Amino acid sequence: MKLTVIGASRGIGRKVVDYALSRDHSVRALARSADKMGIEAEGFEPVMGDATDPETLARAVEGADAVIVNIGAPRDLRILQRTTLFSDAARALVPVMEAAGVKRLLAVTGFGTGDSAAKLSTLESIPFKLLLGRAYADKAVMEEVIKASSLDWTIARPGILNDNAMSQKYQVLVAPETWRQGIVSRADVAHFLVHAAEDGSHIHQTPAIQR
Repeated sequence: MKLTVIGASRGIGRKVVDYALSRDHSVRALARSADKMGIEAEGFEPVMGDATDPETLARAVEGADAVIVNIGAPRDLRILQRTTLFSDAARALVPVMEAAGVKRLLAVTGFGTGDSAAKLSTLESIPFKLLLGRAYADKAVMEEVIKASSLDWTIARPGILNDNAMSQKYQVLVAPETWRQGIVSRADVAHFLVHAAEDGSHIHQTPAIQR
């Protein structure tokens, strides 16, 4: 497949790039620092730029079979500030994909976004709102923009992330009554995303990804 990965330089995005290349897919990787990823594999194409810029996005998605979006939140105190990064990226990306005829979109938000917030316990929700509330409020807007599109979308909501090795022993919880907070590795989330792109599975679903 020809995959476009947006937010490709770190976190889940980088894990997606590495795993997709290991499965012989072609990968176009969009990130501000895409030229510094240190990948020289056949089929890898870095695209430097802003995930909210329509012209950059048009170059990145052209000819893709699927687009995988993982825009990370800041890892410092900026995470406490109000942001529109996630929704701005979705508003820019959706019309670009629709115009290009690229239908398949897989986006990562997080458990606690949208209707999954109701599944957080009181002990979980208080620190969640204090630390991640503003970022996740905008991720909820991002989800609504994607859901309103004509795309074949999947929105993955992983739980608390770690950098453990890929286990392939995670759960994909689709039904709301099964949703729960949990821990999962970035590598396992990447495994889910790449295989969902390959299989065309979980279209118009918002699965929670947990161990």
